[in-house]
Amino acid sequence: MSDTSHDHEMVSIYGYSDEQIDSLLTQASECVLMWGTKDGWPVGVTHAFVWHEGKIWITFATHRHRASAIRRDNRVSVAISAVAGTDMGGAATCKGHATFHDDDATKAWFYPALAKKVSPDNAEGEAAFHSLLDSPLRTIISVDPVKWITYDGEKANRDMVGQLSEEEKTPRKEGDAVRMNKEREKLGLPPR
Repeated sequence: MSDTSHDHEMVSIYGYSDEQIDSLLTQASECVLMWGTKDGWPVGVTHAFVWHEGKIWITFATHRHRASAIRRDNRVSVAISAVAGTDMGGAATCKGHATFHDDDATKAWFYPALAKKVSPDNAEGEAAFHSLLDSPLRTIISVDPVKWITYDGEKANRDMVGQLSEEEKTPRKEGDAVRMNKEREKLGLPPR
């Protein structure tokens, strides 16, 4: 078996900086919220969201299964793609802890912020969405990130054509530094 691998197998070297994460979450319009069900199945649903004070803010109806699942175990993940609604390439996923917010003060800033993000150039659409959100059956969660898993597609593309400096690469994570070499060894390939 020939070794045709390149650095692009080590995707952890193409991570986002904190500034890029902030830019992505400010620009992106949708995320996928993921949680575990009572019987252990991972589930995810697409949501509009707001990035505010270092947390991801999402709303949904209290009778949805995700509400009881997240109350039971507040460990969630949120994936954000840079493909739609941004001028970036790549994606970011965070593992985090969700906190429920049902207070009027949170609703007072969050609903207008989410409505503005969903309809940034349409006052009527913004007002209609805000009206839809303002329901007694709605809850809000904030997700406090614990760990980020990111991929900067622009860096990867530049690296594949020899235009990315070593200084621009992020440190290899355990998956690329250790586990990849174990898999390479199984295949009789030299370590990288």
